[in-house]
Amino acid sequence: MFSQEEVDAKEARGIGAATGLAGYSQEVLDEIAQVRKIVCDLHAELPRWELVVWTAGNVSQRLKSADLLVIKPSGVTYDELTPEKMVVTDLDGNLVDGDRLPSSDTAAHAYVYRNMPNVFGVVHTHSTYATAWAARAEPIPCVLTMMADEFGGDIPVGPFALIGDDSIGQGIVDTLKDSRSRAVLMRNHGPFTIGKDAKDAVKAAVMVEEVARTVHISRQLGEPTRISQTDIDSLYYRYQNVYGQ
Repeated sequence: MFSQEEVDAKEARGIGAATGLAGYSQEVLDEIAQVRKIVCDLHAELPRWELVVWTAGNVSQRLKSADLLVIKPSGVTYDELTPEKMVVTDLDGNLVDGDRLPSSDTAAHAYVYRNMPNVFGVVHTHSTYATAWAARAEPIPCVLTMMADEFGGDIPVGPFALIGDDSIGQGIVDTLKDSRSRAVLMRNHGPFTIGKDAKDAVKAAVMVEEVARTVHISRQLGEPTRISQTDIDSLYYRYQNVYGQ
């Protein structure tokens, strides 16, 4: 369990001690077990696609049966992760179940879920090319059909915010609430992506790194050509509503 130093650190971050799962229905408990496995498995996709190093990055998924989320524990390497090590918090970031501290980005994830009710998955990475754009505080321009398909336009930049409270979450929500993009480059930090579930958000994280890399290479050859807004709208509609149906 937690040392006193860890408890003090949690309290300093506004994360309370675990309250446990007593009182939750079997439906909720079954979904927690399922989501723990999903979130654990999806964390393996981040190093696989070279989106993170060491213990950086995190994936979370919000439950449908209760106001809870499942997220990676803090400071655990990817090859050590198991479903049982995934932690459960409420939508204020308070620890509900788990033997470890939640990710330091939990408050940001929780804020997104509280304020974007259609979002059930959030991912944060420090992927190299997307983070390089974030360091420049520059949106990635929509110059690729893949970007139009997946993000519906430019990938925007969110404000600088310190880690530890929900300031990052506020920046994510403020930037994406009126955008079709499922990715935001938080300035001097890195990309956050959202989705209908954690898998959808991981896909967006893979895609944002791919387009960040491709557009960067394109700019080494010259100024890339923007796609017209009319064509962006057409591509986005087809991909989101027709493709794969």
